[in-house]
Amino acid sequence: MNVTRDRAGGTSDPHAGQPVLTAGPAPEEAAGAIVLIHGRGASAEGMLSLLDQLDVAGLAAIAPQAAGGTWYPQSFLAPIAANQPYLDSALRKLESVVDDLLSRGVPSERIAILGFSQGACLTSEFVARHPRRYGAVMGLTGGLIGPPGTPRDYAGSLEGTPVFLGTSDPDPHVPFARVRETEVVLARMGAQVEVRRYPGMSHTINQDELDACRAMLTTMVQRDQKQSKGS
Repeated sequence: MNVTRDRAGGTSDPHAGQPVLTAGPAPEEAAGAIVLIHGRGASAEGMLSLLDQLDVAGLAAIAPQAAGGTWYPQSFLAPIAANQPYLDSALRKLESVVDDLLSRGVPSERIAILGFSQGACLTSEFVARHPRRYGAVMGLTGGLIGPPGTPRDYAGSLEGTPVFLGTSDPDPHVPFARVRETEVVLARMGAQVEVRRYPGMSHTINQDELDACRAMLTTMVQRDQKQSKGS
């Protein structure tokens, strides 16, 4: 595991100076890259442990750390302004990670993003605001950010990006209606979305979700390998 830091943060950009942990091969030498976004009160190091459970050979993993272990202070259903400046800082942090991968020659079709809980909310909101063809997007118990009735007039296309949304139901933090809304919005933006609902599951990640994510990542890696051989 390696640790890097970007520019120092401040009150207007609290996540900017936080570490970014990495594991696996260098992204430009890897079969694909996965960005792992932790939940509230968790850590980048904890998310990196998913790499072994996903068990997809050749993946580079990148896990940014939130200041204080929290990407934004209030519920993801609170008014957007109530979570500032933390939310905008969190979105910039994720944008800097993806931009770094792109600058190193990793095409977006080989970049996957996986988030759990608060990290799943951040993942959903990020890809809606920064649409492109990603290799895979996996939101585990989360959804688009903002109170009910928030306008979802995101511009751009996800160009067929495969998206997996898994969720417990009922969940103490994430209403299933918001997961469905996220499905509808991302599908409208051109994503291929699958939702799996797990009645009675606690606020966690289960084996079926890991299996679904592994299948998506394997497809991403194999697709890239086939394209490389054909070029």
